[in-house]
Amino acid sequence: MKNVLTLVLGGGQGTRLYPLTKYRSKPAVPVAGKYRLIDIPLSNCINSGLNRCYVLTQFNSVSLHRHIRSTYTFDPFDGGFVEVLAAQQTLDNATWYQGTADAVRQNLRYIEQPGIEYVLILSGDQLYRMNYQDMIVSHLHAAADVTIGAVPMLSRDASGSGIMRLDDSGRVVGFLEKPKTEAELRHVRTDPAWIDAHGIESRGRDCLASMGIYLFNRDTLIDVLRKTDYRDFGKEVFPASIRARHVQVHLFDGYWEDIGTIKSFYEANLALALPNAPFDLASVEAPIYSHARFLPPARIDGATIRGSLVADGSIIEAGATIENSIIGLRCHIGRNVCIRNSVVMGNDLYDTPEELAAHAAKGEPPLGIAEGSHVEGAIIDKNCRIGRNARVLNQQGLENTDETPCGMIRDGIVVMPKNTIVPHDWAMRGFKRS
Repeated sequence: MKNVLTLVLGGGQGTRLYPLTKYRSKPAVPVAGKYRLIDIPLSNCINSGLNRCYVLTQFNSVSLHRHIRSTYTFDPFDGGFVEVLAAQQTLDNATWYQGTADAVRQNLRYIEQPGIEYVLILSGDQLYRMNYQDMIVSHLHAAADVTIGAVPMLSRDASGSGIMRLDDSGRVVGFLEKPKTEAELRHVRTDPAWIDAHGIESRGRDCLASMGIYLFNRDTLIDVLRKTDYRDFGKEVFPASIRARHVQVHLFDGYWEDIGTIKSFYEANLALALPNAPFDLASVEAPIYSHARFLPPARIDGATIRGSLVADGSIIEAGATIENSIIGLRCHIGRNVCIRNSVVMGNDLYDTPEELAAHAAKGEPPLGIAEGSHVEGAIIDKNCRIGRNARVLNQQGLENTDETPCGMIRDGIVVMPKNTIVPHDWAMRGFKRS
């Protein structure tokens, strides 16, 4: 597998995930209490025997760089690495990355290194588990120039994805971005019997959606990027390659979620806490790796916890009730706190005695959620301080609003940005509808 180079795309500004991307890039957003989104594709690479990886970054990338540097260190004798390629000015190019394809184009010199025959391109903000060796086998068996990962879906769900049309051999012969009408869908529908015949149970699913996972022959990728000014893989490079190259599909039928919005982030996290979670964090054969932390076990004292995940270093005091929620690292939950259907990301550090005294002198709560508070239907970002008897929930059923000094509502979900301080006895009320 040493002739395969992996590029993980760090994404753009992440405006649809704001305010979680106010201080960090999308791949650095915490997930499942103790991981970051970038851990998903990098863990898939390691579990697939691929250990030559570049992560292309541009926006708010400091915390992502720190996480990668402190986590992914390989044995020097096998030549593995995970390195960051940040957008930079050079003599050849003085602009920022203008899209996914342009980001790769600006780093072609790393792809042109000796010994590289194939380039795997991944997204840094998706939740799934895949053995990329299976995709490489599909690529070699078909003698393809490009292979793209595809997941079956129902046509009624296809309006948010790029949908592919195949011939009987699995070669991609058509592509339509986000089909909206029945006439458009007719051109890209796949016979469910074809999906069944290729070892995947169709269950009535009649469309094949692009996962945004591409495997290129190295020379093909270089040729495409040097001869065109295409900026985006999904919208330009891939559709053009269908016309001029052999583009093959690789079918995937596991759990796959694109974490692109506040709603999708919220729902994907809460699904991980279900008894039969669609994505198993505890896989023996393909674990999810992350930064090794030296934290004590979570301490729970007389609390009631149902259907939730609690990360290392947390303290949950007597009388607390936690249901269907994620509790992140170093999170302190006070007495008689109620948390339901929420993602609490925890803290980067513990309060020192000096910090506790300084915040108390200003009438501010400690890190965590103080006693008697109620948090429901919310995302609480890192290092937030929520005071006693505060009520953090969308009581008025608003869809979107920014009119609050302590948070905002996105897709009906209350979001507290990183480092927010919520006063004692505070409640979300009096908002205007937007």
